[in-house]
Amino acid sequence: MPLQAQGDGYQNLTSRMCLAARHVKNGIDLVYGGGSIGLMGLVSHAVHDGGRHVLGVIPKSLMPKELTGGTIGEVRAVSDMHERKAEMARQADAFIALPGGYGTLEELLEVITCAQLGIHKKPVGLLNVDGFYNSLLSFLDMAVDEGFISQAARHIIISSHSAKELMGKLEEYVPEYECTLVWDAEKKPLNFATEPESGVAS
Repeated sequence: MPLQAQGDGYQNLTSRMCLAARHVKNGIDLVYGGGSIGLMGLVSHAVHDGGRHVLGVIPKSLMPKELTGGTIGEVRAVSDMHERKAEMARQADAFIALPGGYGTLEELLEVITCAQLGIHKKPVGLLNVDGFYNSLLSFLDMAVDEGFISQAARHIIISSHSAKELMGKLEEYVPEYECTLVWDAEKKPLNFATEPESGVAS
């Protein structure tokens, strides 16, 4: 079961390496944004070194900035950020957001919205290291109280302070939110982009 991991810019290396260790121990592959630098680069190295498949999806324009030295696992080059997100979502069986910034939040909210709209029924998890996402979770609870988010939709997102507990919750996840929208019966869930070009950076 490949998991998509998102998140950059947070200095808690221990939590990320714990997540990588859980991937290896549980026999789970990794889908991520493809960079070989930063903390996600370290996580991808650890998962790959542990014998699991790593798929990095990266826009061609970001390759010079985010790929340094050798590549990690399989690298798939795509045209832009929209195609990157669509391909990552298509390849993953579940999503985990680690502490991060604007990009992490944007990707997290998109996969939650897609679940709410019935585009997919994959679990969405937050690795809430040291309460990093407490304010976001409080905001979501307030939005429920104010009637902007239904209680059922609130349960789309799963959170935990530990990688071990979060992985367990994702594996046990049963969708509670039902959506009656039919997007395209002929297509697989999350198939909302053209097929990407494949390539390996050197």
